[in-house]
Amino acid sequence: MNGADLPRVTTTLPGPSSRGWVDRLAARECPAITARRARRAAQIGAADTDPIVWAEAIGANVMDADGNVFVDLTAGFGVCAVGHRNPRVVAAVHGQVETLIHAMGDAFPDPRRIELMEALAARTGMDRVILGTSGSDTIDAAVKTAVVATGRSRILAFDGGYHGLAFGPLASLGYLRSMMRAPFAGLLGTHVEWAPYGGELPDLSGFAAVLVEPIQGRGGMRVPPAGWLARLHERARAAGALVIHDEVYSGCGRTGTFLATDLRPDLLCLGKALGGGFPVSACLGTAAAMDAWGASTGAAIHTQTFLGHPVGCAAALAALPEIDWMLADVVKRGEQLAESLRAVPGVTAVTGAGMMLGVHVADSLAVTKGLLDRGYLVLPCGEHAEALGLTPPYVLTEAQASGFVRALDEVLQCR
Repeated sequence: MNGADLPRVTTTLPGPSSRGWVDRLAARECPAITARRARRAAQIGAADTDPIVWAEAIGANVMDADGNVFVDLTAGFGVCAVGHRNPRVVAAVHGQVETLIHAMGDAFPDPRRIELMEALAARTGMDRVILGTSGSDTIDAAVKTAVVATGRSRILAFDGGYHGLAFGPLASLGYLRSMMRAPFAGLLGTHVEWAPYGGELPDLSGFAAVLVEPIQGRGGMRVPPAGWLARLHERARAAGALVIHDEVYSGCGRTGTFLATDLRPDLLCLGKALGGGFPVSACLGTAAAMDAWGASTGAAIHTQTFLGHPVGCAAALAALPEIDWMLADVVKRGEQLAESLRAVPGVTAVTGAGMMLGVHVADSLAVTKGLLDRGYLVLPCGEHAEALGLTPPYVLTEAQASGFVRALDEVLQCR
């Protein structure tokens, strides 16, 4: 397996080794996670829906515990955008581990943390940075900053929006609210209101911030109508509300440019692909927004133990130049892939941009299983699982992309 291989599936899926690992997993993992298997079985009418167990990955390939080789069209939820086990990221991690594994968050920084903040400011035009380890961390930081900067507490979010499942982001969740948010509604307050994504905007008077994905990811790879995001900016600024762009999914080159839009928000959230596979994230902001926090007068009121973790920062510093040189390929390969997919009978629409695509098909869960059997990893997306979400590594080859299109055509014609 070299990262550019086509699929090689030699066992039934999942294979015996994967089954053994999943049995052990089910005995110990919280059923909130493992119970998804039963739900998938009910949805697609198949009993055999245990996952494969990943054992190794490189480039755009994943190998499972049984030695089957797959082409990964997910990049691990978009994380491994510069390729699984990118050699420059791996080298940077090795070098950092040999010198400093952990520093002390807000108490004692290290050079990699400072260098990463400088690199992100240079790429985005933002002034200040709060680092974290997950996308949820960045939403927490952004919403807190908006509240501090405006003295208000109301947040506008959008139907279909996904910002993470920690308590702060969960309050703003617009995606599958009845499933993911409703069980905890009594703990989440009433400070969030929702509007239709891409639709009519409400009066923003009294809001601290508007939280929006320039392109919705889990909500279906949805692109808003032309001019809608600019109107949102204008409406928010007129009302004194800050604009938060959640580019955890769409940022770091996913759409063919480093950010999905050239509109400058007050606060910008990045994660997933930022660390080249390592958990690191960043909330960036203008000086006007971030400086509202003021200087610390004692214990930090927003921090965490692993803030600016040296290994994560080193990985991100190695991933950023990799993203830069891959952008042209993201545009070219994304356009080719979208054009080929639109020609497949049974594909009703292709949404998104670059290598962030939603392929709209009927019975996407069954199609996902059919593609897995043929060696291609995809995930459904959208409020009703109406599309296949494609966020492949940027190193996906033309042969791998073409093979996926042929496999999809075969699955759709066999239904």
